[in-house]
Amino acid sequence: MARERRVPAPPPHGLWRRLLRRPELGAFVGVVLIYAIFAATAKAGFLTVAGTASWMATAAELGVLAIPIGMLMIAGEFDLSVGSVIGGASMIVSIGTGYYSLPIWLSITIAILAGALIGLVNGLITVRTGLPSFIVTLAGLFAVAGAALGVARSLIGTSAMAVYPSGSAKAVFGSEWNGFNVSIAWWIAIAIGASWVLHRTRFGNWIFATGGDVDAARAAGVPTRLVKVVLFISTAVAAVLVGVLQTVQYNGGDVSFGTSFVFAAPVAAVIGGVLLGGGYGSAVGVVLGTTIFAIVNVAIFYTDLNSDWSELIIGILLLLAVLANNFFRRLAMAPR
Repeated sequence: MARERRVPAPPPHGLWRRLLRRPELGAFVGVVLIYAIFAATAKAGFLTVAGTASWMATAAELGVLAIPIGMLMIAGEFDLSVGSVIGGASMIVSIGTGYYSLPIWLSITIAILAGALIGLVNGLITVRTGLPSFIVTLAGLFAVAGAALGVARSLIGTSAMAVYPSGSAKAVFGSEWNGFNVSIAWWIAIAIGASWVLHRTRFGNWIFATGGDVDAARAAGVPTRLVKVVLFISTAVAAVLVGVLQTVQYNGGDVSFGTSFVFAAPVAAVIGGVLLGGGYGSAVGVVLGTTIFAIVNVAIFYTDLNSDWSELIIGILLLLAVLANNFFRRLAMAPR
């Protein structure tokens, strides 16, 4: 008698549905497609170690800020002031060490405290007044930028200053290995920490609850105001870290540092699957979003395209990411 042939069972419907529910699914598909396209069309340098280190360093510097920004967006809020905090932090470190001859770690500590204070003010104004955080932090963006520029010019007569860090500060914030910058290690560490907070802690549950329905969360006993204030502080401190990384790597501070991050960080978060309305997203998705953003911005220099087209490509990717994320989410929520 002929032996009966066994037909493999199809994958469980529940597994496919769980996969579709993952907020980073669209970004993962995007990373694969974008990288494959540039790998096939870009010049040979893009696939070298140096080319890989270049886009990873760009992604890391953005990702250090974009991950906390993404967590704040999951909670339903927004922070534009981080762009000015980056420049302000860089000037605090460079003026403190280069002009007043303070130990660089003391200058960095002062910058962190100043950033935390800015985040605290943003958070308290937002939760106590009920004003949209977009407006509150937009005001903060201009206020911090103006203060940084005014103080810098009154003290040193210019908006930029050189400083040459060495020793442990250089190792922690400016070292590299085979072309790979230490900022990549910071990026990975922050991503791991954020993923643990979001998916393994009570505070992570509070973040999702606050962004999903703040009134229902408050009624259930979630300290929604505390959650938002803590997240505002975290975004400001992350901005300080970016400012310190740039100051040490570039051997100087500048008030204009951070201007490109104002919208780049939230754009990367949205590309990574974070909803503008809150309540949905993941740290892994933001990592993938920053990866897409960096690959496009760096890889275009390895093609025959004019670099001016990179902004157009980013804009198209943003729209496609939002559409893809909405599609996957609706498909996951559809009745069986």
